[in-house]
Amino acid sequence: MSPHSSRLGLSGPTGFTGHAGGTRVMNAADFDFELPPERIAQIPARPRDAARLLCVRSGGLEDRVVRDLPDLLRSGDVLVANDTRVIQAQLTARRGEARIGITLNQPRPDGTWHALARNARRLRDGDLLRFDEAEDLTAVVTARDPDGGVMLRFNQRDDAFVAALRRAGALALPPYIHRPNGPEPEDAADYQTIFARNDGAVAAPTAGLHFTPALLGALETRGIRRATVTLHVGAGTFLPVRSDDATQHRMHAERGEISAAAARSINAARAEGGRIVAVGTTSLRLLESAVGEDGTIEPFAGETSLFILPGYQFRSADLLMTNFHLPRSTLFMLVCAFAGTDAMRAAYAHAIAGSYRFYSYGDSSLLWRHDS
Repeated sequence: MSPHSSRLGLSGPTGFTGHAGGTRVMNAADFDFELPPERIAQIPARPRDAARLLCVRSGGLEDRVVRDLPDLLRSGDVLVANDTRVIQAQLTARRGEARIGITLNQPRPDGTWHALARNARRLRDGDLLRFDEAEDLTAVVTARDPDGGVMLRFNQRDDAFVAALRRAGALALPPYIHRPNGPEPEDAADYQTIFARNDGAVAAPTAGLHFTPALLGALETRGIRRATVTLHVGAGTFLPVRSDDATQHRMHAERGEISAAAARSINAARAEGGRIVAVGTTSLRLLESAVGEDGTIEPFAGETSLFILPGYQFRSADLLMTNFHLPRSTLFMLVCAFAGTDAMRAAYAHAIAGSYRFYSYGDSSLLWRHDS
């Protein structure tokens, strides 16, 4: 049995954590809420650290801004951010004369990519695909999923592959960011975090979008440490839970890595009395995939499909910085698990009434773990 199996996390076959607690049912409708469309941000705050920040802790709610973060944390705390870099994952493929829309989803250890394909029924194993704007880039279909997914083996890898994507691809912005003519030039920078180093994400780890050089400098002056981990965010992370019973939902696996140096830095901060502050749900899910029974973060390299629901017992982060999430999403369920469902319902009602901006380009929140 997994050492995490009593923590009410769920995982798919490649995940590293637990079960739903017997026959327990969790109604997905309990995580639904009404969001006025005008609350969905279409562009980020400028500068990034001017975004609003809703603090959620046992003492109640407090309206701040992101640049207040150094005053909200303590010397010795460690920020853990996701350093994945978003790639241009939206492609137009050609199989002969047929055009097929491809959205890259997740890299696999063997070098292949799982992708979502429009008109996937036209594809067969062994088909060769070519791509507009990058004649040197090709892919072979190695497998098909019943739900429209395909496995692709590209003829380019590493830096050459990323360079080809820059020529042939476009950002796969979330559908709630309206770009009728495709991403704007500003999106290339706006949808990338200051921490971005390792290519492989389809979607941005959006909590990291709020950081600026000035904010990082202020945090360092305050004595707040920083560590980075890597989780390549796939399109499946943001999908709503369609099953009435949330425990029946299965997360798409995502590749992640925590280096030995990062694990040592995080563990040292905690040993010296500092708190672990996860920047984003992706960082938190990766930390929870690598944490031991005693709270020690172990080096990690592999896939995780950890799905966190209320009742989950956290062992890693003490605080979580995260944007405002979609109704019925796995991410809203995660924040309810972290800060308490009642507290998060109150926080979202406050945010909606107070004109906070939601989703990827929206405002942020800082959550204190409700059992800490």
